[in-house]
Amino acid sequence: MNTPLKIARLDINQVDFNHHLDGLLAWEGVSDKAVNERVEEIISAVRARGDAAVVEYTARFDGLEVASMADLTLDRARLEQALDRITAEQRQALEVAAERVRLYHEHQRQDSWRYTEADGTVLGQQVTPLDRVGLYVPGGKASYPSSVLMNAIPAKVAGVPEVVMVVPTPRGEINELVLAAACLAGVDRVFTVGGAQAVAALAYGTDSIPGVDKIVGPGNIYVATAKRAVFGKVGIDMIAGPSEILVICDGQTDPDWIAMDLFSQAEHDEDAQSILLSPDADFLDAVEASLNKLLGSLERSDMVRISLESRGALIKVDSLEQACELSNRIAPEHLELSVADPDAMLLQIRHAGAIFMGRFTPEALGDYCAGPNHVLPTSGTARFSSPLGVYDFQKRSSVIFCSPEGASELAKTASVLARGESLTAHARSAEYRIK
Repeated sequence: MNTPLKIARLDINQVDFNHHLDGLLAWEGVSDKAVNERVEEIISAVRARGDAAVVEYTARFDGLEVASMADLTLDRARLEQALDRITAEQRQALEVAAERVRLYHEHQRQDSWRYTEADGTVLGQQVTPLDRVGLYVPGGKASYPSSVLMNAIPAKVAGVPEVVMVVPTPRGEINELVLAAACLAGVDRVFTVGGAQAVAALAYGTDSIPGVDKIVGPGNIYVATAKRAVFGKVGIDMIAGPSEILVICDGQTDPDWIAMDLFSQAEHDEDAQSILLSPDADFLDAVEASLNKLLGSLERSDMVRISLESRGALIKVDSLEQACELSNRIAPEHLELSVADPDAMLLQIRHAGAIFMGRFTPEALGDYCAGPNHVLPTSGTARFSSPLGVYDFQKRSSVIFCSPEGASELAKTASVLARGESLTAHARSAEYRIK
């Protein structure tokens, strides 16, 4: 018989509730000194020796025998070959997901705009895509074709001319689904390199790997540390923490469904977080029973157990309104409103990466094929951050044109403000335009 799951049971009215909740939510994704030093060493080597350093580190870390970057480069024909190699069922699933992701993100595309004032002054904004984007994809057996779709398609919808993908192939393990997804998503170039050396190559460029304007995509602690280190030279999407799900339920959803929804995040890794809020104590009991009943059926049951016992919780609240208040405090990556009237609750939600409405909308659909992006803010950053989207691959430039009359009037105001700041050249530059 399996050992019963020891998941935290909390009540919002208990005296030490805030202390327990703060402990559950605490997450430090900061790299230690050794990781930082190693990453800095790798970045310096790639900047200094380019392709040679990338080849050297790839051979060492991925266990490959490679002579040059030619051995680590895949052309478009190889991606098309992967698309042909996968099963018909897999191809159809990828095509459906890709099309849904594309259609959703086309609604996000921003256009340039301008308006003309009465004196002929023209103000506006010019929206242009980034020139080149780098996409990091985890490699080997634990690889994610869905991440390729979610990162590459918005870039292409934004009009980015070139998307460069890096994906490690440890011990030569190539995931055909990942390459097939790259083919469907319009990825232009693929290099089978990973780790901090791949991030450094994308940031600074080598003879073979072109430098990019922004790096997106998930990775391990070395990848995350390298992204943080090169930020400023290039843009990055975010430094993501462990995956999270928060479910608010009125007690009327099948407890097996809710248990599996909680499992869906806990199976990502040991640090993932799954929390259920409900005003129905009997329902929390039922879900706990379902968790114990279903845990043994999972391939990653050991990982799920660690995740739920270290960072999971079943929390009793007084009302659904109170659950919304608590959700806003947590600001989860994924929020399920498994209630009879999710629209009524939606207006109370201020902070969440993605919101899944109703009993028939599990978070898992959002991971793969619903359409919205699955790259979402974690660790409470939904308070100020948003899902990855087309807007992350576009730049906005202000456009200003002054007619002679408009310049004369604006210059008078600018002059006063500039002299108030003791910036004489600013003032005189404006004053030259006064009629």
